[in-house]
Amino acid sequence: MRRFGTQGPVNPQEHYVVSRSEEIADYIKRVEQGKYVVLFAPRQTGKTTFFQDALAALVAGSASVEQTINYFPIQLNFDVCKNLTLPTFYEYLYEQMRGEIEAVFQRRRYVPPETLRGFLEGTTLTNHLSMMTFFKRFARFLEAEHDGQQVVLVIDEFDGIPQVALSDFLHTLRHIYISGKPRCPHSVGIIGVKSIAQLNYDRSISPFNIQDEFHLPNFTLEQVQELLGQYTDEVGQPFASEVIASIHKQTAGQPVLVNRFAQILTEELDIPKTEPITMTHFSKAHAQLLEEDNVHFTHLLTNIKKDSRFESILMRIMAREGGVVFNIFNDTIKELVTYGVIKEAPNGMCKILNPIYLYRIRKTFKPKA
Repeated sequence: MRRFGTQGPVNPQEHYVVSRSEEIADYIKRVEQGKYVVLFAPRQTGKTTFFQDALAALVAGSASVEQTINYFPIQLNFDVCKNLTLPTFYEYLYEQMRGEIEAVFQRRRYVPPETLRGFLEGTTLTNHLSMMTFFKRFARFLEAEHDGQQVVLVIDEFDGIPQVALSDFLHTLRHIYISGKPRCPHSVGIIGVKSIAQLNYDRSISPFNIQDEFHLPNFTLEQVQELLGQYTDEVGQPFASEVIASIHKQTAGQPVLVNRFAQILTEELDIPKTEPITMTHFSKAHAQLLEEDNVHFTHLLTNIKKDSRFESILMRIMAREGGVVFNIFNDTIKELVTYGVIKEAPNGMCKILNPIYLYRIRKTFKPKA
């Protein structure tokens, strides 16, 4: 039986998963257009899972993809790179890319040709220039041996890139992009928590102004219904409609909170599977979630406690009178949006993302007696 996942990427073999079909179709369209896409969002919002699913759909040839185009996905992760020296970073980058290239051939049950083996064995990455040369040579190989497949490069945990490598790395991608099509990589996806501007980018140089910003929204009520409905279809235990609506209202569709709610209700409260899940059960799960310690709340509170500006503005947002006008051009507000703490309310004011966050933030900053 599958479960509701709250730790790391989820997959449909082990977990109940929201399909995100509209968002995947949107991303695939951008790949077809050769866009260099950036997605910066808080941890545990489903970024990695989304891109894994999107690449799988792209390579499989979904209905929205031109069947005459073949794609060659290379997925990288910079989560352990933060303190690497420049030479070590590029050595690690090459080993990741080589491993991914070989893995694509294995998944497609192709035997890598000798020309590819020779190319990979004879390549060394030492800096951004050698990386650019690598992509040019790999594009020539794909053109000659594999009908000109287009490379789609996706970099997860991009904010883990060493500061010493950041500027030249981004400028190289920008140079490749503006050089025109065909190009390698054809499309790039950059995924992280901090935006490029928040990575202490060298602003004396032209910014990475080619980026196509992508937004991965929280679950809608319909998507929460879809997620919980998978459990009901598999197990036979229904959720009362008001329970589903209450989960969405209390979480604002935040993916890990939705899954954690469902996890408590289906695994931890010992509700007989022959009984429906009611508001009485919801209230118990809600009380447990509000008070528990978990990694998600730790990330949230660590982010907002690390800067005194955040506490000051959050106190004003939560005040009964006054409040704060939502202004995305204000650096403090923009950072809190990036961390998934606040959003714009219908009246144009700042609002804490959901009631659960509001409770935890108030409790965290409550004056000591």
